[in-house]
Amino acid sequence: MRTLIENELTRPQLKTLREIQKFIELAGYPPTVEELSKRLRLTKATVHGSLDRLMQKGYLRRTPNKARSLEIVRRLAASVIDVVAVPLLGDVPAGVPVSLEEHQSGVIYVEADVTGREPCFALNVVGDSMVGADIRDRDIVIVRQQPLAEHGEIVVAAVDGEVTVKRLAINEGRIRLLPENSKYKPIDVQADGDLRILGRVIATRRIVAQT
Repeated sequence: MRTLIENELTRPQLKTLREIQKFIELAGYPPTVEELSKRLRLTKATVHGSLDRLMQKGYLRRTPNKARSLEIVRRLAASVIDVVAVPLLGDVPAGVPVSLEEHQSGVIYVEADVTGREPCFALNVVGDSMVGADIRDRDIVIVRQQPLAEHGEIVVAAVDGEVTVKRLAINEGRIRLLPENSKYKPIDVQADGDLRILGRVIATRRIVAQT
């Protein structure tokens, strides 16, 4: 599925402009070239090239003698965004793990550059144990389906048949599922316990109530 297209911008330019818009919305000020380079995983030279083109095309300008000098002149009303339909399953607890009733309750459209080519699914978060990772009650987590994960990654895991979203910690053979809220205790996975990694959380979507 493809949304409306801004034909005049290339995909790298669109990605750069979207990232600048997102950064400003979250931080309240524009990013530096170094910050963009890290977030986009591109070289500084590539970022500079995209910025130059965006300025030539009237989307950006620089404010002289200012440290964070980027300013958006023309925002994207429509852009090239490849999206994929990700199945929205049941609830996943960010708290005490409970059984997950896997049934598709709908779909959520996610940018293809987020999901990649691997299969993904989405879950509604219930609870507040992951607020320190900015995953809140009623958020939707986008999960890349995979049976393995690395230390420090946020995962959806089934422990003895009960499912939760937590940060995976592996230390000297000891496996723990860590909350991001001091109100909750870590879950220690016993040596004879049944742990299954269902996937790694790759993105979060938040539905903002309209007033």
